[in-house]
Amino acid sequence: MSEEQLQAFYERSEDTPASQDDWQQSHEQLLRGLESGRIRAAERGRDGNWHAVMWVKRAILTGFKNADVVRQGPIGQPPFFDKESYPARSFEPTDLVRVVPGGTSVRRGAYVSSGVVIMPPAYVNVGAYVDSGTMIDSHALVGSCAQVGKNVHLSAGAQIGGVLEPINASPVIIEDDVFVAALCGVFEGFVVRERAVLATGVTLTAATVIYDLVHGVERRGEVPANAVVVPGTRPASGEFAKERGLQIAAPMIVKYRDERTDASTALESALR
Repeated sequence: MSEEQLQAFYERSEDTPASQDDWQQSHEQLLRGLESGRIRAAERGRDGNWHAVMWVKRAILTGFKNADVVRQGPIGQPPFFDKESYPARSFEPTDLVRVVPGGTSVRRGAYVSSGVVIMPPAYVNVGAYVDSGTMIDSHALVGSCAQVGKNVHLSAGAQIGGVLEPINASPVIIEDDVFVAALCGVFEGFVVRERAVLATGVTLTAATVIYDLVHGVERRGEVPANAVVVPGTRPASGEFAKERGLQIAAPMIVKYRDERTDASTALESALR
């Protein structure tokens, strides 16, 4: 079955039900396509904008709907219980992926490129795409359908949120050479452009306003390329807040990296 046939299978009318055998065959091909990187849950257009591949997200959701929760895990080990359609993925030495022992799990249907290092415990969910040279540190999450580029560093406790529903919602995007410091959170389809740096504790959602102190503008939904973002605050509105000096979290761009400045240097300079 070609990719075009697979897409047509998942885009068929709800009035044309598939047999369980047809679905199982299509689901296995979907998983293999996602794991090889040939099929992706989001794509970057020629204009640089990212968009969800809706039939892929619909196919992943179908996998959840069409499967039962079953006992999984090796015999003699404590079991776990999950949808039969998305067991944990295993790797071979030829994959050139380094998964350090200690509780890490990668779900089937996730692409993990050669040269990726995953420290324990970490989790990579179905539909995620993790490109070559990326480090996923301890307690980090790469959520469903999140797209992570080359040479990205996801530090300890970083949370890259998943966006599986609705199917037209774009997943979280982390482009090439981004440095995500410890305990950061990026959620709700937010885009972090190439070579950006997120300082420890920065949280970004669709509603987050980023204050660009370099250019004097407010930004939403996207961190520009090379931007260095640190946690900040702004005064909360209203007399009650004013009387008590209350502040609201407000991430701020304090500088932009140049070709001579690596991520750690840029972050250290910004925090000083």
